[in-house]
Amino acid sequence: MQDDETTRRSTIARALAAAACALACVLPARAQTIQLMVGGVEKQIYLPVALADRLGYFREQGLDVHVLSDTSGGHAEDGLLTGSVQGVVGFYDHTIDLQAKGKFVQAVVQFSQAPGEAVVVAARRADAIRSPADFRGHALGVTGLGSSTHLLMQYLVAQGGIRKGEVTIAGVGAGDAFAQALREGRIDVGMTTEPTLSRLLKAGDARLLVDLRTPEQATSALGGIYPAACLYLSSPWISTHREDVQRLVNALVKSLRFIAAHSAQEIAAQLPAEYMAGDRALYVSTLQQSKSMFIADGVMPADGPANVLRVMRVAERAVVGKPIDLSRTYTTEFAQAAR
Repeated sequence: MQDDETTRRSTIARALAAAACALACVLPARAQTIQLMVGGVEKQIYLPVALADRLGYFREQGLDVHVLSDTSGGHAEDGLLTGSVQGVVGFYDHTIDLQAKGKFVQAVVQFSQAPGEAVVVAARRADAIRSPADFRGHALGVTGLGSSTHLLMQYLVAQGGIRKGEVTIAGVGAGDAFAQALREGRIDVGMTTEPTLSRLLKAGDARLLVDLRTPEQATSALGGIYPAACLYLSSPWISTHREDVQRLVNALVKSLRFIAAHSAQEIAAQLPAEYMAGDRALYVSTLQQSKSMFIADGVMPADGPANVLRVMRVAERAVVGKPIDLSRTYTTEFAQAAR
């Protein structure tokens, strides 16, 4: 009887172990928590991360991603360097700028091949300011000093033949803060993104001056394809978290493919109302016009990094006179392997 009881218990134990193993294969492991800082998650240029979050693509990859939002990419990179966030959704130029300062980060998935930004002039100044050559003596607004909008504005100033000191560039924030600065006369010209841009144009508060929202427009103004929005991570973190990086990139490439395969109307339907800034029809219209800036496979354009570096040197950023190894500023490995 004792042998029979022992056999019965052994059989039950094996059955329970088998059931536990089967359950473990079905249920996902505890999600890895990752914090991403975005330079304004509601901006259309950062649409891929907003969609990946809203559509559950991060959760599908076994990740618990917390998307944090800040007004400026310049502030976001500080969080990455201090370790308070694991990744930044911002512009690719930050990876080059940081290398010039001895900090190594890499873009692991490229969202866009154009800035998705535009320069507008306040309606009251539109007759006097018709191109960057007319910026002399005026106040120019960007999201923040050290930001990508600051870099691009510096480039346009230099291209207009204007020297440092002949203009004032101020960080005025994004969204409503930017619009208020333009309306109140604190700036005469500024660079901003959608949906703020089209709201100002529709209201008659501003006129379009330099358009960088599509690859064709960016190539004309910036001398070539200009990779902008991306996800970048610190190089040491990438080397020790390769599986997590691949899962992040899988989710974001899936989001980019969703953008490529769906209309602006269908995309907008997945977003919260506050992203529309009170005008859904205008949001859809502007997204349809600039959707071509997104890269469906997330792979860095071959000629893009060199053009960004050239723009930065013209703008007299920290990279001037310093050797830059562009191969260490991005990788296509994870995007090419994305499922």
